[in-house]
Amino acid sequence: MNIQFDQIPQISLIACYGPETQEISSIVYNSQEVTAGSAFFCVSGENTDGHLYIEEAIEKGAAAIIGSDPQVLQTHAQKHRTLTFAVVEDSRSALAYASIHFYRNVQNQLIKVGVTGTNGKTTTATYVYHLFNLLGVPCGFLGTTGIWNSAGKIAYKKSTPTTPISSDIHKVFSELAAAGNQAASMEVSSIALDQKRVEGILFDVAIHTNISEEHMEYHKVFEHYLQCKLQLFSQAKSAVINLDDNGMAKEILEVVDYPSLTYSRFLESGADLIWAHCKSLNDGLSFDLLHEGQTYPVKVPLYGEYNASNLTAAIGAALLSGFPMEQILTVLPKMPQVEGRFQVIKGPEDRKIILDYAHTPVALDLVLKAVKKLPHNRLIALIAGVGIRDFGKMPKMAKTAEGQADVLVVTVDHPGFHDPQDIVNEVLKGLTVPYKQTVRTAPSRREGVIEALKESGPNDIILLSSGNINGAQIVKGESIPHSDEEVIESFFMKQN
Repeated sequence: MNIQFDQIPQISLIACYGPETQEISSIVYNSQEVTAGSAFFCVSGENTDGHLYIEEAIEKGAAAIIGSDPQVLQTHAQKHRTLTFAVVEDSRSALAYASIHFYRNVQNQLIKVGVTGTNGKTTTATYVYHLFNLLGVPCGFLGTTGIWNSAGKIAYKKSTPTTPISSDIHKVFSELAAAGNQAASMEVSSIALDQKRVEGILFDVAIHTNISEEHMEYHKVFEHYLQCKLQLFSQAKSAVINLDDNGMAKEILEVVDYPSLTYSRFLESGADLIWAHCKSLNDGLSFDLLHEGQTYPVKVPLYGEYNASNLTAAIGAALLSGFPMEQILTVLPKMPQVEGRFQVIKGPEDRKIILDYAHTPVALDLVLKAVKKLPHNRLIALIAGVGIRDFGKMPKMAKTAEGQADVLVVTVDHPGFHDPQDIVNEVLKGLTVPYKQTVRTAPSRREGVIEALKESGPNDIILLSSGNINGAQIVKGESIPHSDEEVIESFFMKQN
Protein backbone atom coordinates (compact mmCIF):
# COMPACT_ATOMS: atom_id res chain seq x y z
CA MET A 1 0.00 0.00 0.00
CA ASN A 2 1.21 3.50 -0.87
CA ILE A 3 1.12 5.47 2.39
CA GLN A 4 1.51 9.21 2.96
CA PHE A 5 1.97 9.41 6.71
CA ASP A 6 0.82 13.02 7.04
CA GLN A 7 -2.52 12.02 5.52
CA ILE A 8 -3.47 9.32 8.04
CA PRO A 9 -6.32 10.60 10.24
CA GLN A 10 -5.63 10.86 13.99
CA ILE A 11 -1.83 10.61 13.68
CA SER A 12 -0.17 13.70 15.19
CA LEU A 13 2.80 14.16 12.87
CA ILE A 14 5.48 16.51 14.24
CA ALA A 15 8.01 16.21 11.42
CA CYS A 16 8.74 14.08 8.38
CA TYR A 17 12.17 13.54 6.81
CA GLY A 18 12.71 11.96 3.40
CA PRO A 19 10.00 11.08 0.86
CA GLU A 20 6.46 11.98 1.97
CA THR A 21 5.06 8.71 0.60
CA GLN A 22 6.34 5.14 0.58
CA GLU A 23 5.10 1.80 -0.69
CA ILE A 24 4.55 -0.12 2.53
CA SER A 25 4.36 -3.91 2.67
CA SER A 26 3.68 -4.42 6.39
CA ILE A 27 3.26 -2.64 9.72
CA VAL A 28 5.65 -3.91 12.42
CA TYR A 29 6.89 -2.94 15.89
CA ASN A 30 9.41 -5.79 16.29
CA SER A 31 12.63 -5.25 14.33
CA GLN A 32 13.02 -9.02 13.95
CA GLU A 33 9.84 -9.10 11.85
CA VAL A 34 10.92 -6.36 9.43
CA THR A 35 10.97 -7.35 5.77
CA ALA A 36 11.49 -5.32 2.59
CA GLY A 37 9.07 -2.39 2.56
CA SER A 38 8.00 -2.57 6.21
CA ALA A 39 6.99 0.47 8.24
CA PHE A 40 8.81 0.05 11.57
CA PHE A 41 7.29 1.70 14.64
CA CYS A 42 9.65 2.49 17.52
CA VAL A 43 7.51 1.43 20.46
CA SER A 44 8.92 1.91 23.94
CA GLY A 45 8.14 -0.93 26.36
CA GLU A 46 8.81 -1.74 29.99
CA ASN A 47 12.17 -3.31 29.17
CA THR A 48 13.40 -1.74 25.96
CA ASP A 49 13.04 1.15 23.50
CA GLY A 50 12.23 0.59 19.83
CA HIS A 51 14.46 3.51 18.82
CA LEU A 52 17.47 1.31 19.68
CA TYR A 53 16.59 -1.04 16.83
CA ILE A 54 16.25 1.44 13.97
CA GLU A 55 19.51 0.44 12.31
CA GLU A 56 18.55 -3.24 12.44
CA ALA A 57 15.18 -2.42 10.88
CA ILE A 58 16.86 -0.45 8.09
CA GLU A 59 19.30 -3.28 7.39
CA LYS A 60 16.36 -5.66 7.00
CA GLY A 61 14.68 -3.41 4.44
CA ALA A 62 12.35 -1.07 6.30
CA ALA A 63 10.98 1.68 4.03
CA ALA A 64 9.70 3.91 6.84
CA ILE A 65 10.62 4.50 10.46
CA ILE A 66 8.08 6.05 12.83
CA GLY A 67 9.11 7.17 16.29
CA SER A 68 8.81 9.88 18.93
CA ASP A 69 12.46 10.92 19.35
CA PRO A 70 13.12 13.76 16.84
CA GLN A 71 16.89 13.83 17.34
CA VAL A 72 17.36 10.10 16.80
CA LEU A 73 15.13 10.01 13.71
CA GLN A 74 16.74 13.09 12.19
CA THR A 75 20.22 11.60 12.67
CA HIS A 76 19.20 8.39 10.86
CA ALA A 77 17.40 10.37 8.15
CA GLN A 78 20.61 12.17 7.24
CA LYS A 79 22.23 8.82 6.49
CA HIS A 80 19.26 7.21 4.69
CA ARG A 81 17.73 9.87 2.46
CA THR A 82 15.55 7.48 0.41
CA LEU A 83 13.67 6.32 3.48
CA THR A 84 10.84 8.07 5.30
CA PHE A 85 11.31 9.05 8.95
CA ALA A 86 8.14 10.28 10.68
CA VAL A 87 8.22 11.92 14.10
CA VAL A 88 4.99 11.49 16.05
CA GLU A 89 3.78 12.44 19.52
CA ASP A 90 3.01 8.88 20.55
CA SER A 91 4.37 5.80 18.74
CA ARG A 92 1.75 3.45 20.22
CA SER A 93 -1.14 5.65 19.13
CA ALA A 94 0.41 6.08 15.67
CA LEU A 95 0.86 2.31 15.38
CA ALA A 96 -2.84 1.80 16.12
CA TYR A 97 -4.11 4.33 13.58
CA ALA A 98 -1.56 3.35 10.91
CA SER A 99 -2.69 -0.28 11.31
CA ILE A 100 -6.34 0.72 10.91
CA HIS A 101 -5.38 2.62 7.73
CA PHE A 102 -3.14 -0.16 6.36
CA TYR A 103 -5.83 -2.81 6.80
CA ARG A 104 -8.38 -0.48 5.17
CA ASN A 105 -10.54 -0.11 8.28
CA VAL A 106 -11.55 -3.76 8.06
CA GLN A 107 -12.79 -3.54 11.66
CA ASN A 108 -15.94 -1.87 10.32
CA GLN A 109 -16.90 -5.17 8.67
CA LEU A 110 -17.08 -6.92 12.06
CA ILE A 111 -19.35 -6.81 15.09
CA LYS A 112 -16.80 -6.25 17.86
CA VAL A 113 -17.44 -7.35 21.45
CA GLY A 114 -14.81 -6.37 24.03
CA VAL A 115 -14.72 -7.92 27.51
CA THR A 116 -12.87 -6.43 30.46
CA GLY A 117 -12.67 -7.46 34.10
CA THR A 118 -10.25 -8.94 36.60
CA ASN A 119 -11.90 -12.37 36.51
CA GLY A 120 -14.04 -13.98 33.83
CA LYS A 121 -12.65 -12.19 30.75
CA THR A 122 -11.58 -15.33 28.95
CA THR A 123 -14.69 -17.31 29.81
CA THR A 124 -17.15 -14.54 28.95
CA ALA A 125 -15.40 -13.62 25.69
CA THR A 126 -15.34 -17.30 24.71
CA TYR A 127 -19.03 -17.69 25.53
CA VAL A 128 -19.71 -14.73 23.22
CA TYR A 129 -17.61 -16.43 20.53
CA HIS A 130 -19.48 -19.73 20.84
CA LEU A 131 -22.88 -18.05 21.17
CA PHE A 132 -22.50 -15.97 18.02
CA ASN A 133 -21.30 -19.00 16.05
CA LEU A 134 -24.21 -21.10 17.32
CA LEU A 135 -26.56 -18.28 16.32
CA GLY A 136 -25.27 -18.40 12.76
CA VAL A 137 -22.98 -15.36 12.83
CA PRO A 138 -19.40 -16.55 12.11
CA CYS A 139 -17.26 -15.13 14.89
CA GLY A 140 -13.58 -15.03 15.79
CA PHE A 141 -11.88 -14.76 19.18
CA LEU A 142 -8.76 -12.95 20.44
CA GLY A 143 -7.64 -13.68 23.99
CA THR A 144 -5.68 -15.69 26.50
CA THR A 145 -6.36 -19.07 24.91
CA GLY A 146 -5.17 -17.88 21.50
CA ILE A 147 -6.62 -16.66 18.22
CA TRP A 148 -9.65 -18.41 16.79
CA ASN A 149 -11.83 -18.01 13.72
CA SER A 150 -15.29 -19.49 13.40
CA ALA A 151 -13.82 -22.83 12.32
CA GLY A 152 -11.51 -23.17 15.34
CA LYS A 153 -8.09 -22.23 16.68
CA ILE A 154 -5.60 -20.86 14.17
CA ALA A 155 -1.81 -20.82 14.32
CA TYR A 156 -0.76 -17.33 15.35
CA LYS A 157 2.22 -16.16 17.38
CA LYS A 158 0.68 -13.75 19.86
CA SER A 159 2.51 -10.60 20.87
CA THR A 160 1.09 -10.55 24.41
CA PRO A 161 -0.64 -13.04 26.75
CA THR A 162 -4.12 -11.51 26.47
CA THR A 163 -4.83 -8.58 24.12
CA PRO A 164 -2.48 -8.38 21.12
CA ILE A 165 -0.57 -5.25 20.03
CA SER A 166 -2.73 -3.03 17.78
CA SER A 167 -1.03 -4.01 14.50
CA ASP A 168 -1.66 -7.68 15.29
CA ILE A 169 -5.30 -6.98 16.23
CA HIS A 170 -6.04 -5.39 12.86
CA LYS A 171 -4.13 -8.10 10.99
CA VAL A 172 -6.28 -10.69 12.76
CA PHE A 173 -9.42 -8.68 11.96
CA SER A 174 -8.34 -8.71 8.31
CA GLU A 175 -7.83 -12.47 8.34
CA LEU A 176 -11.17 -13.03 10.08
CA ALA A 177 -13.03 -10.94 7.52
CA ALA A 178 -11.23 -12.68 4.64
CA ALA A 179 -12.37 -16.05 6.07
CA GLY A 180 -15.99 -14.88 6.09
CA ASN A 181 -16.27 -14.05 9.78
CA GLN A 182 -18.76 -11.33 10.66
CA ALA A 183 -17.88 -10.76 14.34
CA ALA A 184 -14.97 -10.79 16.75
CA SER A 185 -15.04 -11.35 20.50
CA MET A 186 -11.97 -10.27 22.41
CA GLU A 187 -10.54 -9.85 25.87
CA VAL A 188 -9.47 -6.28 26.58
CA SER A 189 -7.01 -6.04 29.46
CA SER A 190 -6.26 -2.97 31.54
CA ILE A 191 -2.66 -2.97 30.28
CA ALA A 192 -3.87 -3.13 26.67
CA LEU A 193 -6.06 -0.09 27.27
CA ASP A 194 -3.21 1.80 28.92
CA GLN A 195 -0.84 0.90 26.09
CA LYS A 196 -3.33 1.98 23.42
CA ARG A 197 -3.51 -1.42 21.78
CA VAL A 198 -7.25 -0.95 21.10
CA GLU A 199 -7.09 2.79 20.34
CA GLY A 200 -9.28 3.68 17.37
CA ILE A 201 -11.58 0.68 17.84
CA LEU A 202 -15.24 1.43 18.50
CA PHE A 203 -16.69 -1.70 20.10
CA ASP A 204 -20.28 -2.59 19.30
CA VAL A 205 -20.61 -4.06 22.81
CA ALA A 206 -18.38 -3.63 25.87
CA ILE A 207 -18.83 -6.16 28.69
CA HIS A 208 -17.84 -5.63 32.33
CA THR A 209 -17.41 -8.71 34.52
CA ASN A 210 -15.86 -7.40 37.78
CA ILE A 211 -12.80 -5.76 39.27
CA SER A 212 -10.46 -6.65 42.13
CA GLU A 213 -6.80 -5.92 42.77
CA GLU A 214 -4.58 -7.28 39.99
CA HIS A 215 -1.56 -6.28 37.89
CA MET A 216 -0.20 -4.02 40.62
CA GLU A 217 3.30 -4.81 39.34
CA TYR A 218 2.25 -2.66 36.35
CA HIS A 219 -0.37 -0.20 37.61
CA LYS A 220 1.19 0.42 41.05
CA VAL A 221 -2.11 1.80 42.43
CA PHE A 222 -5.67 0.49 42.13
CA GLU A 223 -7.07 3.81 40.87
CA HIS A 224 -4.89 3.63 37.75
CA TYR A 225 -6.07 0.06 37.16
CA LEU A 226 -9.70 1.17 37.47
CA GLN A 227 -9.32 4.18 35.17
CA CYS A 228 -7.68 2.02 32.49
CA LYS A 229 -10.57 -0.43 32.53
CA LEU A 230 -13.13 2.37 32.39
CA GLN A 231 -11.53 3.55 29.14
CA LEU A 232 -13.18 0.66 27.28
CA PHE A 233 -16.63 2.12 27.95
CA SER A 234 -15.73 5.38 26.23
CA GLN A 235 -15.01 3.32 23.09
CA ALA A 236 -18.32 1.47 22.84
CA LYS A 237 -21.78 1.74 21.31
CA SER A 238 -23.46 -0.34 24.03
CA ALA A 239 -22.54 -2.08 27.29
CA VAL A 240 -23.31 -5.05 29.52
CA ILE A 241 -22.68 -4.22 33.20
CA ASN A 242 -22.45 -6.50 36.24
CA LEU A 243 -24.50 -4.86 39.00
CA ASP A 244 -23.09 -7.32 41.56
CA ASP A 245 -19.62 -5.80 41.22
CA ASN A 246 -19.18 -3.00 43.76
CA GLY A 247 -15.77 -2.09 42.41
CA MET A 248 -16.72 -0.70 39.02
CA ALA A 249 -20.42 -0.97 38.08
CA LYS A 250 -21.36 2.42 39.54
CA GLU A 251 -18.51 4.15 37.72
CA ILE A 252 -19.52 2.62 34.38
CA LEU A 253 -23.18 3.55 34.82
CA GLU A 254 -22.12 7.15 35.43
CA VAL A 255 -20.37 7.42 32.05
CA VAL A 256 -22.51 5.37 29.64
CA ASP A 257 -24.92 7.42 27.55
CA TYR A 258 -25.83 4.66 25.12
CA PRO A 259 -27.90 1.44 25.22
CA SER A 260 -26.91 -0.88 28.07
CA LEU A 261 -28.06 -3.99 29.91
CA THR A 262 -27.30 -4.72 33.56
CA TYR A 263 -27.10 -8.23 35.01
CA SER A 264 -27.18 -9.68 38.51
CA ARG A 265 -27.83 -12.84 40.51
CA PHE A 266 -30.17 -11.08 42.94
CA LEU A 267 -33.91 -10.85 42.31
CA GLU A 268 -34.13 -7.54 44.19
CA SER A 269 -31.37 -5.89 42.14
CA GLY A 270 -33.65 -4.54 39.42
CA ALA A 271 -31.16 -5.68 36.77
CA ASP A 272 -32.25 -6.17 33.16
CA LEU A 273 -31.00 -9.77 33.25
CA ILE A 274 -31.13 -11.84 36.44
CA TRP A 275 -29.77 -15.36 36.81
CA ALA A 276 -31.29 -17.06 39.83
CA HIS A 277 -31.82 -20.45 41.50
CA CYS A 278 -28.60 -21.82 40.04
CA LYS A 279 -27.84 -25.50 40.67
CA SER A 280 -24.76 -27.64 39.93
CA LEU A 281 -25.64 -30.90 38.18
CA ASN A 282 -23.50 -33.85 37.15
CA ASP A 283 -23.86 -32.77 33.54
CA GLY A 284 -23.70 -28.99 33.96
CA LEU A 285 -25.74 -26.11 35.37
CA SER A 286 -29.39 -25.16 35.58
CA PHE A 287 -30.73 -21.72 36.45
CA ASP A 288 -33.62 -19.34 35.81
CA LEU A 289 -33.01 -16.35 33.56
CA LEU A 290 -35.31 -13.36 34.15
CA HIS A 291 -35.71 -10.72 31.46
CA GLU A 292 -38.48 -8.20 30.72
CA GLY A 293 -40.93 -9.86 33.11
CA GLN A 294 -40.37 -13.35 31.75
CA THR A 295 -38.64 -16.29 33.46
CA TYR A 296 -36.74 -18.69 31.21
CA PRO A 297 -35.39 -22.04 32.49
CA VAL A 298 -31.80 -22.61 31.31
CA LYS A 299 -29.75 -25.81 31.34
CA VAL A 300 -26.22 -25.80 29.95
CA PRO A 301 -23.34 -28.33 29.84
CA LEU A 302 -21.08 -25.91 31.74
CA TYR A 303 -19.69 -26.10 35.27
CA GLY A 304 -19.08 -23.61 38.08
CA GLU A 305 -22.09 -21.64 39.29
CA TYR A 306 -20.28 -18.34 38.74
CA ASN A 307 -20.24 -19.23 35.04
CA ALA A 308 -23.99 -18.60 35.00
CA SER A 309 -22.97 -14.97 35.48
CA ASN A 310 -20.45 -15.08 32.64
CA LEU A 311 -22.96 -16.76 30.34
CA THR A 312 -25.61 -14.17 31.23
CA ALA A 313 -23.16 -11.41 30.23
CA ALA A 314 -22.66 -13.12 26.87
CA ILE A 315 -26.43 -13.39 26.43
CA GLY A 316 -26.62 -9.65 27.09
CA ALA A 317 -24.14 -9.03 24.29
CA ALA A 318 -26.21 -11.15 21.93
CA LEU A 319 -29.39 -9.26 22.87
CA LEU A 320 -27.69 -5.90 22.27
CA SER A 321 -26.49 -7.25 18.90
CA GLY A 322 -30.08 -7.82 17.82
CA PHE A 323 -30.71 -11.51 18.56
CA PRO A 324 -34.09 -12.31 20.14
CA MET A 325 -34.11 -14.13 23.47
CA GLU A 326 -36.11 -17.06 22.07
CA GLN A 327 -33.42 -17.75 19.44
CA ILE A 328 -30.62 -17.47 22.02
CA LEU A 329 -32.32 -19.98 24.34
CA THR A 330 -32.52 -22.64 21.61
CA VAL A 331 -28.71 -22.83 21.22
CA LEU A 332 -27.61 -22.64 24.89
CA PRO A 333 -27.71 -26.45 25.42
CA LYS A 334 -24.98 -26.72 22.75
CA MET A 335 -22.48 -24.40 24.51
CA PRO A 336 -18.99 -25.98 24.59
CA GLN A 337 -16.64 -25.84 27.57
CA VAL A 338 -13.94 -23.17 27.61
CA GLU A 339 -10.36 -24.34 27.33
CA GLY A 340 -8.73 -24.02 30.76
CA ARG A 341 -11.82 -22.53 32.42
CA PHE A 342 -13.60 -25.06 34.65
CA GLN A 343 -12.68 -27.56 31.96
CA VAL A 344 -13.60 -31.01 33.23
CA ILE A 345 -11.48 -34.01 32.18
CA LYS A 346 -12.66 -37.46 33.26
CA GLY A 347 -9.92 -39.67 34.67
CA PRO A 348 -9.82 -43.34 35.67
CA GLU A 349 -11.78 -44.61 38.66
CA ASP A 350 -14.24 -41.69 38.53
CA ARG A 351 -11.58 -39.04 39.06
CA LYS A 352 -12.41 -35.57 37.77
CA ILE A 353 -9.50 -33.33 36.75
CA ILE A 354 -10.61 -29.71 36.52
CA LEU A 355 -8.50 -27.16 34.68
CA ASP A 356 -9.24 -23.63 35.74
CA TYR A 357 -6.46 -21.13 35.35
CA ALA A 358 -7.69 -18.89 38.16
CA HIS A 359 -4.71 -16.74 39.08
CA THR A 360 -6.21 -14.19 41.48
CA PRO A 361 -7.39 -14.80 45.06
CA VAL A 362 -10.99 -13.93 44.13
CA ALA A 363 -11.06 -16.30 41.15
CA LEU A 364 -9.40 -19.09 43.14
CA ASP A 365 -11.95 -18.76 45.94
CA LEU A 366 -14.83 -18.92 43.45
CA VAL A 367 -13.54 -22.02 41.70
CA LEU A 368 -12.73 -23.84 44.96
CA LYS A 369 -16.25 -23.24 46.26
CA ALA A 370 -17.75 -24.36 42.96
CA VAL A 371 -15.61 -27.50 42.77
CA LYS A 372 -16.59 -28.59 46.28
CA LYS A 373 -20.26 -28.70 45.20
CA LEU A 374 -19.49 -31.58 42.83
CA PRO A 375 -19.67 -35.13 44.22
CA HIS A 376 -16.19 -36.29 45.29
CA ASN A 377 -14.16 -38.17 47.86
CA ARG A 378 -11.11 -35.92 48.36
CA LEU A 379 -10.07 -32.65 46.77
CA ILE A 380 -6.47 -32.12 45.67
CA ALA A 381 -5.80 -28.53 44.58
CA LEU A 382 -2.75 -27.20 42.78
CA ILE A 383 -2.01 -23.51 43.38
CA ALA A 384 0.89 -21.50 42.05
CA GLY A 385 2.81 -18.30 42.33
CA VAL A 386 3.11 -16.57 38.95
CA GLY A 387 6.67 -15.31 38.61
CA ILE A 388 5.84 -12.65 36.02
CA ARG A 389 3.16 -11.09 38.22
CA ASP A 390 2.94 -9.25 41.52
CA PHE A 391 4.82 -11.11 44.28
CA GLY A 392 2.52 -9.55 46.90
CA LYS A 393 -0.35 -11.67 45.56
CA MET A 394 1.40 -15.01 46.11
CA PRO A 395 0.75 -15.55 49.84
CA LYS A 396 -2.85 -14.36 49.29
CA MET A 397 -3.38 -17.29 46.92
CA ALA A 398 -2.32 -19.72 49.66
CA LYS A 399 -4.44 -17.97 52.27
CA THR A 400 -7.46 -18.25 49.97
CA ALA A 401 -6.94 -21.98 49.41
CA GLU A 402 -6.11 -22.83 53.02
CA GLY A 403 -8.52 -25.36 54.50
CA GLN A 404 -10.52 -25.65 51.27
CA ALA A 405 -8.82 -28.83 50.02
CA ASP A 406 -7.56 -32.10 51.49
CA VAL A 407 -4.20 -31.63 49.76
CA LEU A 408 -2.55 -28.45 48.43
CA VAL A 409 0.21 -28.75 45.86
CA VAL A 410 2.17 -25.49 45.74
CA THR A 411 4.15 -24.86 42.57
CA VAL A 412 5.21 -22.07 40.20
CA ASP A 413 3.89 -20.79 36.89
CA HIS A 414 6.08 -18.73 34.57
CA PRO A 415 9.07 -18.26 36.87
CA GLY A 416 10.50 -15.71 34.44
CA PHE A 417 13.94 -14.77 35.71
CA HIS A 418 13.21 -15.80 39.32
CA ASP A 419 14.38 -18.88 41.16
CA PRO A 420 11.30 -21.18 41.22
CA GLN A 421 11.94 -22.14 44.84
CA ASP A 422 11.78 -18.46 45.87
CA ILE A 423 8.32 -18.26 44.33
CA VAL A 424 7.13 -21.44 46.02
CA ASN A 425 8.43 -20.12 49.35
CA GLU A 426 6.59 -16.85 48.81
CA VAL A 427 3.29 -18.71 48.29
CA LEU A 428 3.90 -20.84 51.39
CA LYS A 429 4.13 -17.69 53.53
CA GLY A 430 0.33 -17.43 53.28
CA LEU A 431 -0.29 -20.76 55.02
CA THR A 432 -0.78 -21.24 58.75
CA VAL A 433 1.85 -23.37 60.50
CA PRO A 434 1.21 -26.15 61.31
CA TYR A 435 -0.61 -26.68 58.03
CA LYS A 436 -4.39 -27.20 58.05
CA GLN A 437 -4.08 -29.78 55.26
CA THR A 438 -1.43 -31.88 53.58
CA VAL A 439 0.94 -29.65 51.58
CA ARG A 440 3.23 -30.77 48.76
CA THR A 441 5.59 -28.57 46.72
CA ALA A 442 7.02 -28.79 43.21
CA PRO A 443 9.53 -26.52 41.40
CA SER A 444 7.72 -26.55 38.03
CA ARG A 445 4.16 -26.78 36.78
CA ARG A 446 4.81 -30.13 35.07
CA GLU A 447 6.09 -31.61 38.33
CA GLY A 448 3.25 -29.94 40.22
CA VAL A 449 0.59 -31.52 37.98
CA ILE A 450 2.23 -34.93 38.37
CA GLU A 451 2.41 -34.49 42.16
CA ALA A 452 -1.31 -33.62 42.28
CA LEU A 453 -2.22 -36.65 40.17
CA LYS A 454 -0.06 -38.91 42.37
CA GLU A 455 -1.98 -37.74 45.43
CA SER A 456 -5.33 -38.65 43.90
CA GLY A 457 -7.42 -41.76 44.32
CA PRO A 458 -10.80 -43.08 43.17
CA ASN A 459 -13.64 -40.50 43.11
CA ASP A 460 -11.24 -37.64 43.87
CA ILE A 461 -11.27 -34.21 42.24
CA ILE A 462 -7.94 -32.74 41.14
CA LEU A 463 -8.15 -28.97 40.59
CA LEU A 464 -5.29 -27.52 38.55
CA SER A 465 -5.46 -23.75 38.99
CA SER A 466 -3.35 -20.74 38.09
CA GLY A 467 -2.04 -19.12 34.95
CA ASN A 468 -0.86 -21.33 32.13
CA ILE A 469 -0.50 -18.97 29.14
CA ASN A 470 -0.72 -19.88 25.45
CA GLY A 471 0.35 -23.48 25.98
CA ALA A 472 3.70 -22.48 27.42
CA GLN A 473 5.64 -21.62 30.55
CA ILE A 474 7.70 -18.43 30.46
CA VAL A 475 11.20 -19.19 31.75
CA LYS A 476 14.02 -16.62 31.50
CA GLY A 477 12.31 -14.85 28.61
CA GLU A 478 11.64 -18.05 26.67
CA SER A 479 8.26 -19.70 26.08
CA ILE A 480 8.68 -23.37 26.95
CA PRO A 481 5.83 -25.52 25.52
CA HIS A 482 3.59 -27.00 28.21
CA SER A 483 0.19 -28.69 28.19
CA ASP A 484 -1.59 -29.85 31.34
CA GLU A 485 -3.71 -32.13 29.18
CA GLU A 486 -0.63 -33.87 27.76
CA VAL A 487 0.85 -34.33 31.24
CA ILE A 488 -2.45 -35.81 32.48
CA GLU A 489 -2.77 -38.17 29.51
CA SER A 490 0.85 -39.32 29.84
CA PHE A 491 0.52 -39.87 33.60
CA PHE A 492 -2.52 -42.11 33.37
CA MET A 493 -1.17 -44.04 30.37
CA LYS A 494 1.87 -44.98 32.47
CA GLN A 495 -0.43 -46.13 35.28
CA ASN A 496 -2.12 -48.71 33.04
